[in-house]
Amino acid sequence: MSADKITKNDLVEAVYQSTNCERRIVQSVIESFLSNVKVSLEKGKTIELRGFGTFEARLRKGRLKARNPKTGEQLSVLPHYVAAFRAGQELKKALSAIPVESENAE
Repeated sequence: MSADKITKNDLVEAVYQSTNCERRIVQSVIESFLSNVKVSLEKGKTIELRGFGTFEARLRKGRLKARNPKTGEQLSVLPHYVAAFRAGQELKKALSAIPVESENAE
């Protein structure tokens, strides 16, 4: 799989090209969607998009003996929430249909 990235502007352009909506409206809708996902996660809600996947906030346990990989310094990490995504069946099926390049397959 290539290391290409798609940015928010790329998404806006793709939606703009596939619809008859104005670019500024598409930009506004995407910004609003992402803002609503963020706010919902902050409130502890789960966002389920059928056929695509589920976004949720998961609690990570704290650790007394964590290590900073950059400096090697030992420190403690408090319990905290992280954003998590779980792919839906349709997305999993679509991804499993992608051919694997032989040099990456081991």
